[in-house]
Amino acid sequence: MTRVHTTTDNGSALRRALEAKNPSARLQAALTAGTNPDPAFIEVLVEHCAGEPDFYVRDMLTWALTRHDHPTVIELILPELRSTIPQARSQALHTLTKIADPGTWSVVTTELLQDEDETVARTAWRAAAGLVPEGREEWLAETLSTQFARGDRDVQLSLSRAFADIGPAAAPVVERAKAHEDEAVRTHAIATEMIMEDPELGFDAAVYEARKTVALSAAPTIRDGNNADR
Repeated sequence: MTRVHTTTDNGSALRRALEAKNPSARLQAALTAGTNPDPAFIEVLVEHCAGEPDFYVRDMLTWALTRHDHPTVIELILPELRSTIPQARSQALHTLTKIADPGTWSVVTTELLQDEDETVARTAWRAAAGLVPEGREEWLAETLSTQFARGDRDVQLSLSRAFADIGPAAAPVVERAKAHEDEAVRTHAIATEMIMEDPELGFDAAVYEARKTVALSAAPTIRDGNNADR
């Protein structure tokens, strides 16, 4: 008797393929799942996003999910945002960014925007900046302003880009941050303003100019030679 393959069989086959030791085999499995969508694949793809060690395979898992029914994918992804596994949270956010459903804006919470894991936070910044609805830009900018001067160069670059994506509504928030008591916050805010005004400007150049501006503003002002001797 010829065996009839069901969607359940397909899901089991995909799970086995995504457990292969060779990342190239896992990459091919994810590619095939996206090329030939099947409802049984969605849960398996979401499940493997949390533990897949290879960046390229993870990205292909997300692509495969975007090829499936979006409402179903979103429904299965949302619980991942509360996972204790940082990669599960970040990959879920990344997938939501790619799906770009405006209705998912509210799930990018303050907790995710301020997540202790830098990868999760960076992904949340990108997702929120891309999904923010009209009228909520300033709130988002205020929330992101609490992250100025966080992390290394790449983390700070991600935040600056998020502000640039938010647009003009973020300008007053960045302007206030330029007067912050913390020198590192002032520097990052000034560099961010430069990136917002000129997206083609390199981040390193912006930070260099920002540091000069902060240093000059902190230097004592000498009005004339006589005052300098008093």
